[in-house]
Amino acid sequence: MARKRIPVLIVAGFLGSGKTTLLNHLLTNDQGARIGVIMNDFGAIGVDAMSVAGQVDAMVSLSNGCLCCAVDARGLDAMLGKLSEPKAKIDVIVIEASGLAEPRDLIRLMIASENQAITYGGLIEVVDAAEFDETRARHPELDQHLRFADLVLLNKTDRVPEPERQRLTALLADLAPGTPVLATEFGRIDPELFFDPEPRPKTGQLSFDDLRHDHTDHADHSEHIHAAYESVEFVSERPLNPRRLVKFLEARPRGLYRIKGFIDFGPSADRQKFAMQSVGAFLRFERTRWARDERRRTELVLIGAGIDSQAVHADLAACVEDDPPQADERGMLLVLRHTES
Repeated sequence: MARKRIPVLIVAGFLGSGKTTLLNHLLTNDQGARIGVIMNDFGAIGVDAMSVAGQVDAMVSLSNGCLCCAVDARGLDAMLGKLSEPKAKIDVIVIEASGLAEPRDLIRLMIASENQAITYGGLIEVVDAAEFDETRARHPELDQHLRFADLVLLNKTDRVPEPERQRLTALLADLAPGTPVLATEFGRIDPELFFDPEPRPKTGQLSFDDLRHDHTDHADHSEHIHAAYESVEFVSERPLNPRRLVKFLEARPRGLYRIKGFIDFGPSADRQKFAMQSVGAFLRFERTRWARDERRRTELVLIGAGIDSQAVHADLAACVEDDPPQADERGMLLVLRHTES
């Protein structure tokens, strides 16, 4: 079986937005995930790198300016290569960009990577709720940065009253249409919204129970970060219609942050199994094959906050195929089959 590609997340945001705090939180996850980090400090002394140096499994720190300016695609590939070696057993790589980095160029570098062991996992833009208006006034380019993001984290919401939080959430929704906005305090967020730690004691493909990552063995969930989120589980023994699924994804509820699982598109998919991963607006389909003794069906887990679980489930149920796919839908399947990272 081909080795699972390592997702690479880019965490961007202007100085003081809370990127390093977010990274520190991810590094102290209790799921046992191994995280590789490429830190991009601005200035001669890597202060941020020193603040997390004792917590990472492997780290490459850049202290000579913006990553997008300091290295080309080959240079970035070399750094990613160190972290994606099989012996490192890394679950996810996080690039923490300098507060002065240009997200569009970072995305370009990532997409240009020739490293077959990794896959682009999306751009997370962190903004400071308490300083948002001032930051936007100093850096008008923030509006453009938000439009490149796959997920926007409205951080430091503990420093603003509820009416201001609501105003900022609505403003961000206008500035980045269709991009999920997630409010956070001190960068605390469930790592599962970004990636899945590898279940190392097990072998073979992930089961639906693995995808759900059931937490029922914990006595008390009240203090857990994931207690703020809801999970919708969808299983269909019948294939999904690709055109209807795309429409669902385009009109997904605002609070839906993560989708993961496997999809059956029926006989027209030539026995292909599609693994789907979504972080915010970023969406990736990867083609796999059904195991010989594996039941062919769709299994999805959707994670969000403030979503109507019944409505989401009903919308997915409406994606179930009832007629043979038409020619244009077979063409869409052809596109999905060739979608990588």
